[in-house]
Amino acid sequence: MTAQSEAELAEMVAGAEGPFCIRGGGTRGGRVPGTPLETGGLRGVELYEPGALTLVVRAGTPLAEVEAVLARENQRLPFEPMDHRGLLGTGGEPTIGGVVAGNISGPRRIQVGAARDFLLGVRFVDGRGQVIRNGGRVMKNVTGYDLVKLMAGSWGTLGVLTEVALKVLPRHETEATLRITGLDDARAVAALSAALGSPFEVSGAAHLPGGEVPVTLIRLEGFADQVAYRTGRLTETLAGFGEIAVEDDPDRSRALWQGVRDVAPFHGRPGDVWRLSVRPSQAPGLAARLGAEGLLYDWGGGLIWARVAEGTDLRARAGAFDGHATLVRAGEETRARLGVFQPEPAPLAALSVGLRAKFDPRGLFNPGLMPAPQEAPA
Repeated sequence: MTAQSEAELAEMVAGAEGPFCIRGGGTRGGRVPGTPLETGGLRGVELYEPGALTLVVRAGTPLAEVEAVLARENQRLPFEPMDHRGLLGTGGEPTIGGVVAGNISGPRRIQVGAARDFLLGVRFVDGRGQVIRNGGRVMKNVTGYDLVKLMAGSWGTLGVLTEVALKVLPRHETEATLRITGLDDARAVAALSAALGSPFEVSGAAHLPGGEVPVTLIRLEGFADQVAYRTGRLTETLAGFGEIAVEDDPDRSRALWQGVRDVAPFHGRPGDVWRLSVRPSQAPGLAARLGAEGLLYDWGGGLIWARVAEGTDLRARAGAFDGHATLVRAGEETRARLGVFQPEPAPLAALSVGLRAKFDPRGLFNPGLMPAPQEAPA
């Protein structure tokens, strides 16, 4: 089923006799029980005011179309959303609604924040078939409940997005990437932490331990003269970590970070893929316990991508840590057995269940995607 308008979508939901599997561009694979309900018919820019750095767009609009509209005004989505197709081996086109529903945020998150931080307003259809609007088109809009932030990262379990309003930013004039080779994981995270703790406005901090030689990458963006100055100063600051090469060709630098953003080292490689959010200081020790066939650190060590043998229960192998593990790529049996998302502690799960009961009382939207509550300890 593909809705061509918000009103048609609301009518479909109101008259539903069974659950829906909500789909945007179909790029992330994985299915949940239910009739596919696609939002691809809800596409197009509703409002774009470059001077106000504001974009209002229908949820089914392809991400590439949004980025092309912004590029014509030398602007961009600040949060650098990932393209999952290479990692998951899927087709389709990523949509802006899917990006918001998953709160999909790339390497620049360490500097500017996540997708939800740039979300100004939403329109969505709830489980009763009602159209709900929350937020607006300016940042200072805090009246009532903040459903805007709630919808970002809800993965379509609270409602079906029909429209999103976003704050956008100007594109940088240029960028450069510092490259350090040969660091072990602990030393690399220390270098990334030192860079992020400096005053030189780092916008990317990643470590790729695979391949013949481990590579640690640090990105700087801005006006050309500022980037040149900050690159020189940061090179001096990090001199104790080894020899530093600078990639100052912006096209080659962008290619490096697109590879980090999309986890390119795992493309076409076998195994399940997990995404772990963790305290950077704990990342090397945690990674050592995973027995992974491939690793990639982003967000200064705060995000670990791990490729492991099929069927591996990575949560059990990792043990307790300050963070959570999400299963991104695996077969249906593994997804059903382990669940995509980390089980929530009972008090938090009770809040989540309560929210879903309010917004989707009939359990129509992506049933079973979110984990069941954990049992409270005896």
